[in-house]
Amino acid sequence: MVDAELLEILVCPEDKTPVTLASPDTLATLNARIAAGGVKTRGGAPVTEAVTEGLVRADGKYLYPVREDIPVMLIDEAIAL
Repeated sequence: MVDAELLEILVCPEDKTPVTLASPDTLATLNARIAAGGVKTRGGAPVTEAVTEGLVRADGKYLYPVREDIPVMLIDEAIAL
């Protein structure tokens, strides 16, 4: 789980807008797409593992995955929602 204090200061590295924790519904929808195949990061790498936690950009277009409690805030690692 992302620390609340850290979440308050994190922003999207691309447009500098705030990020929020992804809802269970958002994660379920994304994981269904991942299971069906064809999901790629913005950098073009295939996403093959389910996302258990993520941070969603303010406009709702991209999710930054959280791996082992560490937010991966790299533009190329973002996943389109």
